[in-house]
Amino acid sequence: MKITPLDIQQQQFKGKVFGGLNPDDVDTFLQAVAQEMENLSRENANLRETVQKRAAEAEILEQRERDLRDTLLAAHKISDDMKSNARKEADLIIAEAEIRAEKIVADAENRLVQLENDLQEIRRQKIQFESTFRSMLDSCLKMISCNERDEKA
Repeated sequence: MKITPLDIQQQQFKGKVFGGLNPDDVDTFLQAVAQEMENLSRENANLRETVQKRAAEAEILEQRERDLRDTLLAAHKISDDMKSNARKEADLIIAEAEIRAEKIVADAENRLVQLENDLQEIRRQKIQFESTFRSMLDSCLKMISCNERDEKA
């Protein structure tokens, strides 16, 4: 059974005829006990209220901690995704640069082959020109020689 300060204050003791309790002493004691119980009851209520407030604050802090943990995990995932995307983009840029470099080299090699072919064609034309020119010179010399013989004769 729960005893309240009011229960203590209203408690009545039956006195004995001989050697009974002094009612004033009992009342004084009961008043002191009631006051102490009232103080303890208030303190207990205050402590319960403080515990409830601390529990609510702890729940808020736990929620913040969960939110921070979730945010940190999300930031870590975003960071990993950004690194992965940067690597992929760098690989793509490198691959494109390699393709362009290969195309430039292939174009240069094709141009070199074309220039070598053109050079050979020019050399062939030079040889043909020299041969034709010699033939013409020989023909001219023969005509001059024939004309000089004809004139001497």
